[in-house]
Amino acid sequence: MFIGIFLMSLLLAAAAAGSAFAETTAQSVHWGALAYPDKDRTLTAGFVTDRFTEFDGAGNRYNDTRETMGFNFWSLSWTERLERYKGWNTNLTVGAGPTRDGFSRFLQNDVVHKFRGLTPVPVGAKREVTDFMFNGTLTKWTGLFGDHEDGFAGVGLAAGSLYYEPYVQLGVRRMSLADAARASFGSAPAFLETASDYVRFSAMGRYGRPFSGAAFREVAAQNYLVQTSIGIGNYRPCECRYVPWEIELAVTVDSGLFVDHRGDALEERFISLALRYSMMTFETWNDLINQKDYGPSFGARLTVDLLHLYDTWRAEH
Repeated sequence: MFIGIFLMSLLLAAAAAGSAFAETTAQSVHWGALAYPDKDRTLTAGFVTDRFTEFDGAGNRYNDTRETMGFNFWSLSWTERLERYKGWNTNLTVGAGPTRDGFSRFLQNDVVHKFRGLTPVPVGAKREVTDFMFNGTLTKWTGLFGDHEDGFAGVGLAAGSLYYEPYVQLGVRRMSLADAARASFGSAPAFLETASDYVRFSAMGRYGRPFSGAAFREVAAQNYLVQTSIGIGNYRPCECRYVPWEIELAVTVDSGLFVDHRGDALEERFISLALRYSMMTFETWNDLINQKDYGPSFGARLTVDLLHLYDTWRAEH
């Protein structure tokens, strides 16, 4: 059922293809998804799946969690600029859906593991309920290197049936090396100007204080997260509100949301790849750089920018 729903969503979005940015659902940040806040006004809808595996392929247990969890969330993310307060915006992202093992197990064992020639991951007890999470942020954007708002700092709160976490975060988003050179040295070499039309850099740090919830009964006392990424896309100045296309590769180091049997945080490392075209974004994340395959192991999401879709429809009618 979920496979059909996901593929149908992908086909509909591709047919619309008329780039979409959206803050991800709260738990996906600790699975390795892009954690950067939105800057511009957006309204996006999508589907996200995250998998927590109790065992690895050899049957080793991750921690004291005695069940496998496959989260399947339909999500809605809304970002609004605060016109009365220059540079400030807010975001509310909600996600909910049935926690079932089937869809993410198919992706893990029947797709990824078969492709890589790995042993299927065994499954014992499974969480089968309806889960939900919401995430709210307040962010201040500022120009670090000129007029372009590429620096941010903010606060947020994640809450729901999985866990709770207030947090603070700061970083840079789609920083132009040409802008940095001009701000530092007064000018930028021609090759750097050209390269900055197609290559941008992002990085952020985040500190949170997690609390347990119905699904995650034991979590770390505190959490540190560092993420850095490189984006390749069409960043040339234009009158359009959207980046036409973008490929973004990110690496995340997370001090750990989950704990071992002694209560010590289990550090995680992830890699993420996001593909954006017009109003559609597809992103997937994985713990493969950890050389393990249990705990928060992988996830994916597909989103469509509803405001972009509406603007396209109005332009054609």
